[in-house]
Parts: sequence; C-alpha cells; structure tokens
Amino acid sequence: MNALGTPLDATPSTGTLLSRERVLGLVPQQEPFRFIDEIVEIDSSHIVSRYRFRPEHDFYRGHFPGNPITPGVILVETMAQTGVVALGLYLLAKEQGEAALSGLVTMFTDFEMEFSGIVRPGDLVRVEAEKVYFRRHKIRSTVKMFLAGGTLVASGSCSGMGVPQ
Repeated sequence: MNALGTPLDATPSTGTLLSRERVLGLVPQQEPFRFIDEIVEIDSSHIVSRYRFRPEHDFYRGHFPGNPITPGVILVETMAQTGVVALGLYLLAKEQGEAALSGLVTMFTDFEMEFSGIVRPGDLVRVEAEKVYFRRHKIRSTVKMFLAGGTLVASGSCSGMGVPQ
C-alpha cells in the first residue's frame, strides 16, 4: 500500500488489463514475420510465449542447404517480439489504457544475447521474459529461449520503445 492506501500494484483507473489473446492480436508483426503462436502467461512482471518454427520458412533454404538451422537474428527477433513488443503492449495498456497503443510503433533499440543451442525447422520453442524496467514507453527485459524439452538455446536482454508513427 502507498501513503494513500492504494495497493502498489493496482491498475490505474485509466488502465486496461488485456487478455493474452488480445495482446497477441495487437502484436503488429504478422505472418511470415510473427514468431509468437501463443502467449501462455502474462502479467506486470513477465511473459511466456511459444512458437513452432515452420519448415517452410524461406530463410531455411539458404541457412544452411542440407543442414538448415534457424538464424540467430530470427531467434533474437522471436525473443524481442515476446519480451519487448508483447510485454510492452500489455504494460502500456495497463498503465494508460488500450487507446494509448494506437499511433505507436515499437522500435527495437538494443540487445545482448548468448546462444547455447540450435533451433531446427519444426522445433517448438518457449520464450520467457522478465521485465527489468518499463518507463516512458521504453522497456528492457531479460529473455530466455528453450526447446520444448527444456534445453536452453539462447539468453540475454533486449530493449525497445514505443514511438509515434
């Protein structure tokens, strides 16, 4: 509780708590460049998503012929869509209401990532992101990507911000 007796995690009266499905519907990236199939969990401090890398993705033709693996830049994009875009949409709507989302585009600003495994065509991944901070339309999250069996394939942090279109 703060000095006024309001719970510290209370949603402001102008805020909107979005469902997982609504957040996914608001993510601006679309096929073939959306790398979130489902948001499994979301709240003010974290998000969990899943995505299956489809064997027909065009980038597998050249990366690498005969031994296709998902490019690291696509793995970073997958983690950023979850930990920056989707979580940022949820937090901004919670803070300012869903109307605040219109007219903004999310700019990916920086990342630091370590890769410890390979994602192949057909693999199902789980992305877990924890909010480090969210202020003035900027978000920073720690992110981890796991294969369906629990093997960690990438971890690090990424940031982005909502800017007027």
